[in-house]
Amino acid sequence: MAPLIPDIISPEYNYLIAIIVGIGFGFALEQAGFSSTRKLVGLFYGYDFTVLKVFFTAGLTAMIGVLLLSHLELLNTSIIFVNPAFLPSAIAGGIIMGLGFVIGGFCPGTSACAAAIGKVDGWAFIIGATIGIFAFGEMFPLLEDFYMANGQGAVLIYDVLGMGRTTFALLMTLIAIVAFFVTGMIEDKVNGRPVKILNGHWRNKALSAVLPVLMVILIMATPSRKEYTMQKLEARAAAGECNPDLIDPDKLAFELMNNYYQYNVIDVRSPEEYEAFHIATAINIPLDDLHNTTYRELLNQRIQTNVFYGSTPEQAKKACLIARYHGNETSLALNVTAEKFRDTFYGNIEIPDDPTKEEQTLALFRKQAAEKMKEIENNLASREKPVKKKITRVQGGCS
Repeated sequence: MAPLIPDIISPEYNYLIAIIVGIGFGFALEQAGFSSTRKLVGLFYGYDFTVLKVFFTAGLTAMIGVLLLSHLELLNTSIIFVNPAFLPSAIAGGIIMGLGFVIGGFCPGTSACAAAIGKVDGWAFIIGATIGIFAFGEMFPLLEDFYMANGQGAVLIYDVLGMGRTTFALLMTLIAIVAFFVTGMIEDKVNGRPVKILNGHWRNKALSAVLPVLMVILIMATPSRKEYTMQKLEARAAAGECNPDLIDPDKLAFELMNNYYQYNVIDVRSPEEYEAFHIATAINIPLDDLHNTTYRELLNQRIQTNVFYGSTPEQAKKACLIARYHGNETSLALNVTAEKFRDTFYGNIEIPDDPTKEEQTLALFRKQAAEKMKEIENNLASREKPVKKKITRVQGGCS
């Protein structure tokens, strides 16, 4: 449950927040009538669609909230865990859950709500669910192959449908609105009331339908905080307002040879390009991700100086501007590409037939720099590997 905001609400308040949220959630369920089996199974018999409306509304609210927070760069959706999809077991579980809902008249949450106010059927449902949980745990070795069959990883519906998140959100919102009106008409017909599309408080209902649609359209139509930031930085760079400080490859190699711990070298290319080759000690943060507030603390550290490089010098300069947006004014940009740096030190270092002393010194320096940077990279890589313990047989004792 917590930390909701790690810097404000610490993990020690987990249970306290869970109790407060649980009480509030239970109160809301009871006030909505979800402690009654008649209210819950009305969904299947067509006389009461409150369950569908409440949970559809909750889903839409969460979906639009996530979209809005992501749009404003207040939520990093890339780190949200998505349960892996196992279709056969999910379908079987859905059928069992649906049958249990119809027969018992509760879902797990609403049964707890009913039990909390003293309803015997709520307690019976909880006891039955507990027995089922223990039975499933004991039988799991027999069911494991079926349970884990056809694993598809983290599957997102809008990816399967080949559409964007906001387009899918708009589609789901429109489907929900249609579902609300259709189920309202079905309720009227089943309960013997005159069928009306907007029966009672039609203005409030129309406003409730329009607001989420407008919210999603607004998210689709306006640039995200990331896009706005990049446009602003590119405009400032084009106007010549901020020109980042540059560093040449020989200077960077010299600093890495002698003071590598004073520099935070950041590769802003793709992970694939980084894996193919990267400068010694470099970490990989793709340029499109660099603006995330997640990296603000890393970019603003005082001990090390940031040095950016990429596929083009312009990438490195743009990374410096993003770091400046985060508050760092001392970042450096490599004035050559990563490929040029690689060729300069790890390629064929040619020496003219009649070299000058300066040319000889430069060629020797680049060879030594390449060896030293490889040594530094290997040493850093070995530190990350677990220490292998040598197992020896203990000898001795009394003879």
